[in-house]
Amino acid sequence: MSQPVQRVATQKLSERLIKNETLRYVFTTHFWGPVSNFGIPIAALSDLKKDPELISGSMTSALILYSAVFLRYSLAVTPKNYLLFGCHVVNFSAQATQGYRWLNYHYLGGNNVKN
Repeated sequence: MSQPVQRVATQKLSERLIKNETLRYVFTTHFWGPVSNFGIPIAALSDLKKDPELISGSMTSALILYSAVFLRYSLAVTPKNYLLFGCHVVNFSAQATQGYRWLNYHYLGGNNVKN
């Protein structure tokens, strides 16, 4: 089978199998990109209970900037990617909390507090 014929056959098959708009969305990078990206905020949220001495200030700062940029990007693309926006809202919030914990521990006397 030649390349164009194979492509047309694959496209027709996928059109038959994926008629639902929601199902069609699940098979795009607009869905899987943010879903795979949710690992970063999930890791940050799980680290909120860990010792603040272990937090990397430079990495946390980089992740805050990264999420701030992609917050804007997710709404600038067409169509707007609200799933990516949500992912970066959660990540920005979690990283900002981690950043505060790092700042408190290293510069605001948080390391002197006994539990």
